[in-house]
Amino acid sequence: MVMAVSFERYGRLYYLDPGEFRPRVGEKVLVPTDDGPEVAECVWAPQYVTEEVGGLPLCEGIATAKDLDRDEQNRQRRADARVIAKRTIRQHDLPMKVVGIDFVDRRPDVDQLVIVYFSAPHRVDFRELVRDLARALRARIELRQVGARDEARLQGGIGPCGRDLCCATFLKDFEPVSVRMAKDQDLPLNPLKISGACGRLMCCLKYEHPLYQEFNAKAPALGSAVETPAGDGVVVGHNVPSDTVVVRLAASGRRCACSRADVCSPRQQYEASGTTTPDAAPIEPAGTPAITPAADTVPAPHAGPAPHAGPAPHAGPAPQAEAAPHAEPATPAAPEEEAREERRVRKPRRRRRLHHDDEGETAQ
Repeated sequence: MVMAVSFERYGRLYYLDPGEFRPRVGEKVLVPTDDGPEVAECVWAPQYVTEEVGGLPLCEGIATAKDLDRDEQNRQRRADARVIAKRTIRQHDLPMKVVGIDFVDRRPDVDQLVIVYFSAPHRVDFRELVRDLARALRARIELRQVGARDEARLQGGIGPCGRDLCCATFLKDFEPVSVRMAKDQDLPLNPLKISGACGRLMCCLKYEHPLYQEFNAKAPALGSAVETPAGDGVVVGHNVPSDTVVVRLAASGRRCACSRADVCSPRQQYEASGTTTPDAAPIEPAGTPAITPAADTVPAPHAGPAPHAGPAPHAGPAPQAEAAPHAEPATPAAPEEEAREERRVRKPRRRRRLHHDDEGETAQ
């Protein structure tokens, strides 16, 4: 079974193994962390999944009233620490921006620890700032500088699509994004159009890029001549989400959207072959006997008439008519014998023609 929790409202989801506990949606549970168990809200109740999921942290139980009071006090301490940190930074006139505050009180090596996440355009000398913060907060202080993407992850926000930022909800790692991905997707190269809340290229450019690469590798290029069910034309556009190609017909000049499979050369070759596979040999109609070509031999000029031309007036009956009464019934001829008999049937015309030619030459 799997359940999902969140430390902040509309924040990132973390998946747990519920174990023996069955919390309902909205209940507070204890989640194991590096700094000890922390209180989180159950967003998805435990449920069975079709796939086997392993390696999930185990839920440590339902949060008690004592755990809820401690979590509320830590929230108040984080709010107070943020106010004090901003005021102290202004006093030192440092180019720093406080992004987040984390308060730790269950680490075995320290009593109380305040972690301040900040962003800055360059390296900052904050040695005096740390001493003043430790004196004001009466706790150990850690300052951690984060980048633009991590800043957007910690603060959260709404993206150009109208939904919560991907980095603040489900993204775990930041994958590299380049301008080439925007070019492959025919997006405007205006930084205001392809940049996210962090000022960097939007992470969602990575989502559909493999689909565009596959389409561009198989679809006909712009300006190439293709054959479509509506007639011949030229490719003038691509529509990757619908897997279609925009073609301008040569006959009428109008544009039509055709499936990529209809204008793809391998598909046309496949349909023209009329076979199950493009490389298969043509299928011969059933029932056609295999005829072996006769040898191109010329008989002697004195060859006699063909067997089927009829016997001479004084000729006796055919040999097969003299079969004995006790003879066994004839077995069907083998394929070689049938082919040989058929050659005998075709040859007499040639023999007869040659015989007449010989007679004509003799008469002259």
